[in-house]
Amino acid sequence: MRTLAIIIILIIMGFNINAQGFKEAAYHKMIKTMLSHNVDEIYAKDLEYDSTVLYLDAREINEYKVSRIKNAKLVGYDNFKIETVKNIDKSQEIIVYCTAGYRSEKITEKLKAEGFTNVTNMLGGLIEWANYDKQIVDSTDSKTNKVHVFSRTWGIWLDTEKAEKVYD
Repeated sequence: MRTLAIIIILIIMGFNINAQGFKEAAYHKMIKTMLSHNVDEIYAKDLEYDSTVLYLDAREINEYKVSRIKNAKLVGYDNFKIETVKNIDKSQEIIVYCTAGYRSEKITEKLKAEGFTNVTNMLGGLIEWANYDKQIVDSTDSKTNKVHVFSRTWGIWLDTEKAEKVYD
């Protein structure tokens, strides 16, 4: 009887692992279909924070105030102006992110068009960054587990065992 219980537990754990992997695969598939993929890209899960990299946040101020990558500079999306980055060396390593990757892709395109040579779009965005337990900070630069997920539609992708959803 004990052996049967152990087998059942292992099977359930296996389904849980497969479900998590399936959810990540579905998230990546969705991201792949909604983007143009005409700029350099890297998944958030494949990154480690690097203080020499300039992180540009392509979300809006209300999202940025809730949480962001440490030392990230807000450039926004709706009202993005190239003047926001005019004092940045065009060869500086830059990673642009947003909630999932769409807005950051569009800002990355604009930066490339302006001559920035070392700029990458972060696929999976802050949602995937948080899902992989990478540090995020709030408006006081204190560690937080809150993530502004843009909308309830995007919120389904955040692992609520690792982070708390914020909508506004």
